[in-house]
Amino acid sequence: MNVHQNARTTLWSRAEIVRRVTQLGQSVSKVAATFQVSAKTARRWVERAATGADLRDHSCRPHRSPAATPPELLAYIERLRRQRWTSAEIAAKLRLGRSTVARLVARLGLGRLQNLEPQPAVRRYERRHVGELLHLDVKKLGRIGRVGHRITGDRRSRVRGIGWEYVHVAVDDASRLAYVEVLRDERGASVAQFLWRALAWFHRRGIRVQRVMTDNAFAYLGHAFAGVCALRHLRHVRIRPYTPRTNGKAERFIRTLLSEWAYVRPYTSSRARTAALPRWVHYYNWHRPHTSLDGRPPISRLAVGDNLLRLHI
Repeated sequence: MNVHQNARTTLWSRAEIVRRVTQLGQSVSKVAATFQVSAKTARRWVERAATGADLRDHSCRPHRSPAATPPELLAYIERLRRQRWTSAEIAAKLRLGRSTVARLVARLGLGRLQNLEPQPAVRRYERRHVGELLHLDVKKLGRIGRVGHRITGDRRSRVRGIGWEYVHVAVDDASRLAYVEVLRDERGASVAQFLWRALAWFHRRGIRVQRVMTDNAFAYLGHAFAGVCALRHLRHVRIRPYTPRTNGKAERFIRTLLSEWAYVRPYTSSRARTAALPRWVHYYNWHRPHTSLDGRPPISRLAVGDNLLRLHI
């Protein structure tokens, strides 16, 4: 039951008004004074109960709306909008007010361009063996001069010109095992060196990487990155332009990384935030339950039985 925020009566009090008037024989004015409502309101509930109607709130929407937009015009507006016409263009063509067209477009749920076409079906995939595919990505984070607005919620005082630092991530597709570093930039030499260290990290855990997947950032298309791939006999898979969901495992890991490490508590400096990273990555790989792994940590895809303890370093 949706009760108006300023209503003095609820479903129980309305039924009680009806009971006192019809069964106890109390006057409408006396009952109205008891419940601090007008006699007109109390009489309305009594009359509604007498007809067998429900005592719940009725819709305030009128039965007829002569000034409503005709369905044919609304369908025409929708057709034009799906052809990527703006509200201003539609308003000019149909000689309607811009605010009217904008309201109708919003009612149709077509205010955003991304809603003009149906979203593609979600295609989930997972490599069968660890090392078959390694997802790479970079997230840019602002350096910390003091506790920022993400923690305090106050945007009035901000540290300007302090710079950025870049979180490079590598996530194994089959196991979700992750390797992370915070670097000063995202240039070609940096991403190539990060890949080299990531491959060594996975190799120490018995994983031989066969493919790497990246977006189409300029650094991943350079000679340095291609040289590492050629030297280690890696196939470089690039996602389709403007479709980051293809690299979704890295994207989702970054979301988890930000919420559970970067913004989980107020760091006093960038150095303090970076110092907390290895501990969190260890927790993620070895202890944090992963929903796509039936509540087990990523390392469970590598170690079985006693090996889990033997590899725990």
